[in-house]
Amino acid sequence: MFQKDYCDKEFERLVILGESTVQGGGWLQRQDQRFGDIIAQLIDACQAKPVEYFNEGVSASVISPRSPGYDDSAKPSAMERYRERVIARRPDLFVFCYGLNDMRCGNPVDAFIEDMDTILVDVKTACSPVIVLTTVYHMTGFDRYAPFNVGSVEVTKEYNRAIAALAEKRDCILADVWEAEGMADHLIHPDGVHANAVGSILIANKVFEAIARSCSGISAHTQAIDQDTEWGRHAAKVAHRERGNEVKDWGRFVGS
Repeated sequence: MFQKDYCDKEFERLVILGESTVQGGGWLQRQDQRFGDIIAQLIDACQAKPVEYFNEGVSASVISPRSPGYDDSAKPSAMERYRERVIARRPDLFVFCYGLNDMRCGNPVDAFIEDMDTILVDVKTACSPVIVLTTVYHMTGFDRYAPFNVGSVEVTKEYNRAIAALAEKRDCILADVWEAEGMADHLIHPDGVHANAVGSILIANKVFEAIARSCSGISAHTQAIDQDTEWGRHAAKVAHRERGNEVKDWGRFVGS
């Protein structure tokens, strides 16, 4: 059910903050197969003007220096870079994609959520964008890549419940990409961690679905076009007539 319109205007600037699945890498054949790129393409297909898109993925990144995997992670963490990479860009759409590496290295859920919440509150206060939180992605190689080898499906579910609760608490849009993937292993690269090209398409479409369902501005251009067509003008006339009156020329529009 449509409950709230988070944005009734077209988006101007999109920032996606995340880990390697956002940044992209050798598991994809082309850079434009990254799910963030696909989200931007989908938004551009709907809007009169393209969105300015910033991919702020860092491979092997964690949420903050207190994460158990920090010493072995790529720097900087999300906590160390969000002011420069998100707030300074002043996005009106912010997609926040963290949790996979923290889940894999044993970061307690409460600590992870506390750090994620700190970032959310700061970003909201500074620039008030529409914020989308993604759940932790599906993966298969839980026993690989020490010290990022202590996660599990059960811990993933625990993270995802906490992320969903935080989204509700902070009035963010939730894109449940883990649910969308449906634990389908054929969507995962043989490395066991990253979504393959098909998985990236699925993730992107889930995020776009969440945005499009919650933000009427994504349809503003389409609605304007629809109203300025023969079909649209006729439909408008019909809408103003009393229900039940015969419309003599309607048959040619509906193919009867």
